[in-house]
Amino acid sequence: MPLRPGPPQDPAGAVTVPTSVISYIIRRLIAAVGLVIIVSMITFAIFYLMPRLAGASPETLATRYVGRAATADTVQLTTERLGFYDPIPVQYLNWLRGVVFGTTIDTGVAQVNCPAPCLGYSFRNQDPVTPEILKRLPVSFSLAIGAALLWLVMGLTVGVVSALKRGSFFDRAAMTIALAGVSMPIFWTGLISLSLFSYQLGWTPPGATYTPFTENPLQWAYGLLLPWITLALLFSAQYARLTRAGMLETMGEDYIRTARAKGLRERTVVTKHGLRAALTPIVTIFGLDFGLLIGSAVLTETVFGLPGLGQLAIDGTKSNDLPQVLGVVLLVAVFVAVANLIVDLLYAVIDPRVRAR
Repeated sequence: MPLRPGPPQDPAGAVTVPTSVISYIIRRLIAAVGLVIIVSMITFAIFYLMPRLAGASPETLATRYVGRAATADTVQLTTERLGFYDPIPVQYLNWLRGVVFGTTIDTGVAQVNCPAPCLGYSFRNQDPVTPEILKRLPVSFSLAIGAALLWLVMGLTVGVVSALKRGSFFDRAAMTIALAGVSMPIFWTGLISLSLFSYQLGWTPPGATYTPFTENPLQWAYGLLLPWITLALLFSAQYARLTRAGMLETMGEDYIRTARAKGLRERTVVTKHGLRAALTPIVTIFGLDFGLLIGSAVLTETVFGLPGLGQLAIDGTKSNDLPQVLGVVLLVAVFVAVANLIVDLLYAVIDPRVRAR
């Protein structure tokens, strides 16, 4: 039986990467950087340009930085120091320069150095926004990565088994539960889960329980177990339905029948040929869901009292602290762009034909 050719090698024996792969990666990197720049423009326009077009004055914008209890003199000084009297393009370039290279902010009392990436300065808290965001980022990332692993395992497993046992009792029951999981809002399932498993049965810790991973990994996982399951229940239902639909479509293709006719084991036919072809839409939606979940799990963090980025954005909105909200929005946009880049690179692994386009 002839051997399959391995990856190309140079005369010294080192494995070389095809030019098409390098070109594909470079194109995706350029697209990701361009996406982040466009998102930064849109984000800046939402917070700075749109209010001006709606009739807001520079002083009105300044009040979003100093809080609700600021005096008229404080608002006037803040307006001048933040450059709100400058043209909008100049303001955007100054803001972007601060994000990339850092800046020095005049608070009226002292000159505060805000190193890169400087996502703004909170006059309400008298601190740069970036350290507070980095402090809360591990909480949101822990919530997202644990829930993502759970909903991928549950969703893909249930979807594949339902497709292979189409019309069976398991298929009907799984899809009914999946429909119920999609329909139930997270604030309802979260409160019910807390009431039942934490306060009545005592199996899980109550809300507002978070231990950093570096301090105690087991306690970290135990404290986030209920939020993971609650959040994964919502997403795994959707992934189960998508996986089932993709598997039903691919398992009826000619190449699947050919693989079976060649005598391949059913497990190999299902995992290597059927599931791999059905993964493309799953990878697409997973990249978007995971990127957005980093900073938009507001309901989950609120229900379980987790001090994450979503809770920080809510606090900034309530206190009229624009830099906090703007920093979270920009960071989430970067995570979405990075997730899209990873998804594009995974396309080339799942389907090599993507590299040629």
